[in-house]
Amino acid sequence: MVTLTAPHDHTPELTNAEVRRIRNDFPILGQRVNGHPLVYLDSGATSQNPTCVLEAEQEFYEQRNSAVHRGAHTLAVDATDAFEDARATVAAFIGATDRELVWTANATAGLNLLAYAFSNASVGDTGADARQFALGPGDEIVVTEMEHHANLIPWQELCRRTGATLRHIPILDDGTLDLDAAASIIGARTRILAFTHVSNVLGVINPVAELAALGHAAGAFVVLDACQSAPHLPLDVKALGVDFAAFSGHKMLGPTGIGALYGRAELLDALPPFLAGGSMITTVTLERAEYLPSPQRFEAGTQPISQAVALAAAARYLHETGMGRIHAWEAQLGQRLVAGLEAIDGIRVLGPAAGVERAGLAAFEVAGVHAHDVGQFLDAAGIAVRVGHHCAQPLHRRLGLSASTRASAYLYNTTDDVDAFLDAVAGVRGYFGVA
Repeated sequence: MVTLTAPHDHTPELTNAEVRRIRNDFPILGQRVNGHPLVYLDSGATSQNPTCVLEAEQEFYEQRNSAVHRGAHTLAVDATDAFEDARATVAAFIGATDRELVWTANATAGLNLLAYAFSNASVGDTGADARQFALGPGDEIVVTEMEHHANLIPWQELCRRTGATLRHIPILDDGTLDLDAAASIIGARTRILAFTHVSNVLGVINPVAELAALGHAAGAFVVLDACQSAPHLPLDVKALGVDFAAFSGHKMLGPTGIGALYGRAELLDALPPFLAGGSMITTVTLERAEYLPSPQRFEAGTQPISQAVALAAAARYLHETGMGRIHAWEAQLGQRLVAGLEAIDGIRVLGPAAGVERAGLAAFEVAGVHAHDVGQFLDAAGIAVRVGHHCAQPLHRRLGLSASTRASAYLYNTTDDVDAFLDAVAGVRGYFGVA
């Protein structure tokens, strides 16, 4: 069984010198873009991969490639061992057990799996244990105004299918959640409370334990979108007290095509399956089927085997670097981003001001210049950022915007990267003649 080695959180904080050494582990960062050294500040969308992750997936295909849980030959056994070791590694990375981690295609797939499983419990004879998940008219699902579409639309659709009502917790003008409103909205009718740990637009780090306590006091299931937290800060789903959590591999140094859904074991075992087919059954007749316990009951068909192995390599890399150290370094970069942007005329930073805790990202508006033009201007200087509504249209509408530009840092970014970005942003309005 693969285990996580002791992290380096007890060692001194990350420095530019160490980060420059870390950068050497990421082959893509050594290239030039449009004649400039690449400054990659789009890890909030997709992170880059260290060599160990690339090699882990390649090694699987070269040495172990086979179907898992299906064969008795040596390759099949080796592949199954690697696959399940990967599950145990990634589960330990978030403070869970291997029985509590379901492989999915990404976080969006995990959240949809959960929403559809809830609706499957709402129709037909699904058994007494499953009926705890059934929703109907009069029930409520509560989300927040800052949600990514992946943690909003599945719940909209669940309400449409079951007749439940969707409500939302508003944000304050500084971008933080209105916790007073949350306390009044979450109540006896609330069946599901779903919210993001870290806003992918505002950089706000939400008080998960406090919100989870509100949800559980109301008897609700608590669902966490951990896409922007699992890669960037120490995550312990048990300590946070959530019932379910979803995250994506491609945002935490892993490959695309894989993510995970965490759920408390007793809940996953009671939850009706979503996709049906091979690998997730015990007995099948021409009339009916009986299903395996979690996690296999949610993993029909051929699983993302090589991707799981590579994601485990990513989790080990992050763990050995030290998630506390990574979070502290990114917090510094986030503050440097915000303070620098606030000092530039015509820039409006979204979310908390400099000096207030936030993740290592900053979204902003440039007065008189569309976000897409800002992105193209920066790209010409070799700087990669994200532009658009970042799959958070309701939040942008609340902020009076249709789009913004976002710079998001990771453990391989230096203060030089941030400064190069700020120098370029300072020239945007002059270039477009609106300064």
